Amino acid sequence: MKKPSKFIHSSLIYLSFILGAPHWNVNGQEPFYTPDGYTIETLATPKNMPFGITGLDISQQNDIYVATRLGEVWILENRFAEPGKEQWRRFAEGLTEPTGLLLDDNGSILVAHKPELTRLVDTNKDGVADEFSNLANQWEFHDNYHEYNYGPVKDKDGSYYGVLNLGHGNPKAFSLGAMNSEGGYRGWAYKVSASGEFTPFASGFRSPAGIGMSPQNELFITDNQGDWVPTSKLHLVEQNKFYGHPVSLRDDPRYDITSLRKMTPDDFAEFMQPPVLWIPHIEVANSPGNPEWDISQGKFGPFAGQMFIGDYTQSSLFRAIIEKVNGQYQGAVINFMNGFQSGNIRIKFDHKGQLWVGQTSRGWGTKGEKPHGLQRVVWDGETLPFELHDIKITKHGFDLRFTEPLKSGSVQNDSLSAEQWHYLYSSNYGSDKMDLITVKIKALQLSEDNKTLKLTMPLSAGQVVAIDFSGIESVSGRKPSVSKVYYTVNQVK
Repeated sequence: MKKPSKFIHSSLIYLSFILGAPHWNVNGQEPFYTPDGYTIETLATPKNMPFGITGLDISQQNDIYVATRLGEVWILENRFAEPGKEQWRRFAEGLTEPTGLLLDDNGSILVAHKPELTRLVDTNKDGVADEFSNLANQWEFHDNYHEYNYGPVKDKDGSYYGVLNLGHGNPKAFSLGAMNSEGGYRGWAYKVSASGEFTPFASGFRSPAGIGMSPQNELFITDNQGDWVPTSKLHLVEQNKFYGHPVSLRDDPRYDITSLRKMTPDDFAEFMQPPVLWIPHIEVANSPGNPEWDISQGKFGPFAGQMFIGDYTQSSLFRAIIEKVNGQYQGAVINFMNGFQSGNIRIKFDHKGQLWVGQTSRGWGTKGEKPHGLQRVVWDGETLPFELHDIKITKHGFDLRFTEPLKSGSVQNDSLSAEQWHYLYSSNYGSDKMDLITVKIKALQLSEDNKTLKLTMPLSAGQVVAIDFSGIESVSGRKPSVSKVYYTVNQVK
């Protein structure tokens, strides 16, 4: 099938964001944090080529498939997927700034790029895609640099999901803040059924750079801090619901631009869905990517079942620990590793329990000084790190469970501290911590196995609670590499 002409992107706009992109490297000014037993391995990418990785998937044979910002798809076969042995093969080119890739069950490759969701097929089996099929393009693409198309992910019924970024800087577009929309489902998540039917799925997204399907077949999306997004966040996304950025509502038949201009933040807040997690700005993430679940059954260490997310700006990984309270998801974020070479935007576990990290840095600064790259995180299979494993809300406060028993003598009133705040929902670009206060921890109690620390403290809904446990030690005399956790309280017990 001949490639449609709209695959040809606006090269001058594109190159203006590639050349001279700033790189923010403050690695020498902040401490590294890495759990014991974990290392970062760096894979070589094709030489003398911009290779910003924005799409990543892994086959059952552990072959690595990536999409790059220059519109190409490359494959690193398993037998070459070791440092020093890399041999890359280009599978496709000519796409318009992809930001997601999915290896489908039939061996074809789905790529989310700005104008459409495209299926790539190698019909003659020569190792290069020769068929480019349009799976969906029912949104509008106005050749705006910010109009990314993230995804796809696939549910158990065979439907695909993606999510569309709002535009920026277009004077003709409708705006209620920094970001804007010329219409055509900008700021919407979409669904494409197995039979090819396109459905606008949910609205209210700003820069939703990360999309993931959980092992429980639930759709999660991260959104980046900015106007109407007081700090980055993680949402469980359900059909026909609204997630915060009102510009997208211009495509909802219940509203029009005139009525939207008359509405206040309180009006939108009435039907906006709260996030599962607020992600504190800079402290944890500036620009989170896709959520990825550890289903390795212990091959990646003691965090089986938990969610991992990469951050572009911080060049880091963090964990998300979620639970259901009164039927609603909420939970905590905690940093996991930093010191990566570039911006961590795409992550994926392979079948050996290694976490692969696709990286890029273009137009926005990253702490990692490299412009692009591919790394992976490997656990040595033996060393048990001493870290916070889990946190759960209780009727009296929180239970903090650790990977190793605590030294009872380190558990004192001054071993921990806590504070809480909330964020202001408005058209402002981000929000300060509102009504920030110290929260008194009234009592501490260790479980019989010394692994769970029970905190008694007052709690109220609609708050982020930060708990600093830097004063504790394990029975082996170790300190955790990360000693602060941030819990989003949507519901209290």
